[in-house]
Amino acid sequence: MKNYMEHKGYMGKISYSQEDHVFFGTVVGINDLITFEGESVDELVSSFQEAVDDYLEVCARHSKQPDKSFKGQFNIRIDPELHRKIALESAILNISLNQFVEIALRQYAESECGKPAVIPQKRKSG
Repeated sequence: MKNYMEHKGYMGKISYSQEDHVFFGTVVGINDLITFEGESVDELVSSFQEAVDDYLEVCARHSKQPDKSFKGQFNIRIDPELHRKIALESAILNISLNQFVEIALRQYAESECGKPAVIPQKRKSG
């Protein structure tokens, strides 16, 4: 079961309000706010697509570059020992740390996504 929809490269995350008996959602991964809702699945899909299309039309009308859902960049914090290990391994392989992480994430996404994940305990800040 998926709780998201995609349209023109944008992803809308879907929720349901039991109190209002309506599906609703927001487009994730961008700085601008795009929302949509519907009382049925068909209404929700239509509302989502219209919201994205309207957003792109407004951006074009105002000569504004629309946000892209995913820019291909993000910052992460990891255990320093893991950082050391992957930095050394990437040097041995003669690739950048970015390339190493991209390869590892791609392999995980293509083989493990959809399976229950083991979530590590949160590290203590300090």
